[in-house]
Amino acid sequence: MEQLLAIMKKLRAECPWDQAQTPESLTRYTIEEAYEVEEAIRSGNSNDIRDELGDLLLQVVFQAELYSEQGVFDFQDVVTAISQKLIRRHPHVFKADQFKDLSADQVAGLWKEIKQQEKQGKPPRRLDEIKNGPALSQAEQIQQNAAGIGFDFATMQDAYGKFEEELNEFKQAVADQNTDEIMAEFGDCLFSLVNVGRKLGLSSEMALLRTIYKFKTRFAYIEDQARQQHKSLEGMSLTEMDQLWEQAKHCSGQ
Repeated sequence: MEQLLAIMKKLRAECPWDQAQTPESLTRYTIEEAYEVEEAIRSGNSNDIRDELGDLLLQVVFQAELYSEQGVFDFQDVVTAISQKLIRRHPHVFKADQFKDLSADQVAGLWKEIKQQEKQGKPPRRLDEIKNGPALSQAEQIQQNAAGIGFDFATMQDAYGKFEEELNEFKQAVADQNTDEIMAEFGDCLFSLVNVGRKLGLSSEMALLRTIYKFKTRFAYIEDQARQQHKSLEGMSLTEMDQLWEQAKHCSGQ
């Protein structure tokens, strides 16, 4: 661990890419690495699992180093905080004499009770119970939750109107070449489109996964055809690739 921390400090001191990173710029990599861990575990390859867990740990170390440089906290503070939390939330283990023979369900209930006690003094928030996860799934859950108390568009047409409004604002931000506004309005467009899908009874997450699968399948067809023609994708024109794309659509019937 000490070696890893030392390597991280050296990278921040001498590597231009690492020096350019911020807590915000790194969050996408943390999410990506978490997905890589899930995929490796699903594959059952122990070497891949080990390597991907290391990549995920690097993200923790990297973030801790950035905040350490700001004098906010360091990696040891992160370790101390999670250690204290685990002890606090497992009294049936660390104060076993006070809790005898709890079942798994009872342990889960105790964990939830302790979490609630930790939040004492903080006003409850309706959306706090929505877990972090894929952005599209979060958006759907947030909208469904808000709709539960009537904070919702009356019809799909109303929701679609909001999407068109956000799309126009996105186009204006692009025309203005305002980077921050482009990002903000693009996010608003996605959120509004998820709402349209929800009103139609569609899962945005499943719809996008379906499109991703379709794209990957068609792109694989282009690669296979290029290989059979003894061509590289880099050496093919866009027109040639478009023709193969259309062939892939015809072959798949989609």
